[in-house]
Amino acid sequence: MKIAPTEKQLNFLNLEFGAFFHFGIRTFNHGHRDWDGREMSAETFNPSSLDCRQWVREVKAVGAKYAILTTKHHDGFALWPSKYTSYSVAASPWKNGCGDVVAEFVDACRAEGVAVGLYYSPAQWGTSAVTFDKEEEYDDYFINQISELLTGYGKIDYLWFDGCGSGDHKYDEKRIIGVIRSLQPQITIFGMWDPDTVWVGNEDGYAPECNTGVVTMKVLGEMKTIFAPYECDCRIRGHWFYDLDMNTLKSVDELCAMYELSVGRGANLLLNIGPDDRGLLPDADIARLRQMRAELDLRYAHPLLFEPIKKESENTYSVEYSDYTLNTLIGDTDNIPLCRAVIINEDITAGVGSRAFKLWAHIPSRKPISDKKICVFIGETVGRKRIIRIPPMRAPKFTLEILEREGECNITNLEVYG
Repeated sequence: MKIAPTEKQLNFLNLEFGAFFHFGIRTFNHGHRDWDGREMSAETFNPSSLDCRQWVREVKAVGAKYAILTTKHHDGFALWPSKYTSYSVAASPWKNGCGDVVAEFVDACRAEGVAVGLYYSPAQWGTSAVTFDKEEEYDDYFINQISELLTGYGKIDYLWFDGCGSGDHKYDEKRIIGVIRSLQPQITIFGMWDPDTVWVGNEDGYAPECNTGVVTMKVLGEMKTIFAPYECDCRIRGHWFYDLDMNTLKSVDELCAMYELSVGRGANLLLNIGPDDRGLLPDADIARLRQMRAELDLRYAHPLLFEPIKKESENTYSVEYSDYTLNTLIGDTDNIPLCRAVIINEDITAGVGSRAFKLWAHIPSRKPISDKKICVFIGETVGRKRIIRIPPMRAPKFTLEILEREGECNITNLEVYG
């Protein structure tokens, strides 16, 4: 089924890459895990050098266009002085109980021109938690806290719900969503009840080969088939929150592969970096982020000098070197650069139309350009952006063949990288 995205969803996909910041009471209680039942005192929350501007500045420098803060995780600790719980920054020694991490984070995002995202876990555990015993009262608590976040900090671009841990609690979905949409009509919602974006199904940074953007799920209690972009949330380390085990930092190759298998499959990449107990991004994580960006730039910042895409038939597109490029800039077809990757873009304004395709490389790399070709990739959907890594080879022309489509399939760009 082909379903068109909304303008809001197209704008979300255009962001491509976001940063997730898991920061909270767990940052100061090393070794704790989700739902382990171990209490963490609010008095332990005390970052010595909190600088949200540093977080946002560093992730913006490596290409992130939006950022998300865990305002309340499953432990229930609120990073703002919520009036509806005693378990918050107001009960901590940080800034003598007068601090507000959410305010500092939102201000940092706006100062750096990065879209603002707030994470909120509806469920929680611990002696400070509001219990699920009375469903309506719990929903009141939930709505009250969400309302604080959506009225106290100006325009919020993205609200990220974590569905973990609610058990059998039945939320009043229509009431909750109604409040959210009334307070921030333009907000993008991830994950639950009335989603604009959805979870990809793993926490490893990988989108599926077939990504039409169409999902069937419950929307406000009814099964519906909708367009909802995938977001691939994943971690730069083995843990979501900062932990003393510092040996799990992912390699540059793995991080780049996560980018290629998320953004490069028409989804968004959401990479988590856990600020440390100083309230800063760890030095090693910053260095790895910069190395990742340098490698991605090396791979994709400068396409080879192929001519713009040409539509050869209803379902066939190609790019090739011009005679001028071959004769003047390269000098000889035997010396053309090695090709290592291809990026293809499809106009998905009316929905993803591609359903199966082949990518061909023409050989040999000599004049005149031959019609002889070999298949270097077989895929399903192209989507908004498709990154295809191929074995290094010299090819003066590439042809894209759409084998199956639903409705119109408009390929707008095909670029080759060395």
